[in-house]
Amino acid sequence: MLYMVIEHFKDPPAIYRRLREKGRMIPDGLEYVSSWIDADLKVCWQLMRTEDESLFQTWTDNWKDLMDFKIVPVRTSAEVREMMEKQR
Repeated sequence: MLYMVIEHFKDPPAIYRRLREKGRMIPDGLEYVSSWIDADLKVCWQLMRTEDESLFQTWTDNWKDLMDFKIVPVRTSAEVREMMEKQR
């Protein structure tokens, strides 16, 4: 399943320092796909994949002092089109 992770940065320099020093600190079974960051370095939208949603707790515990999270299950446009076609 895909998830859009919306991160609200509290301290961008500290986030990137920790990322440089420790990496993403993602547990096995949680996959980083891609991310986008606004020009003001305040919000990051990160696409991730997992079959075990509980892994997000482990990962966010590593970062919650530096950012707030909202995790939203999402589907691709192609998946939704296929679902809608089946409902006809």
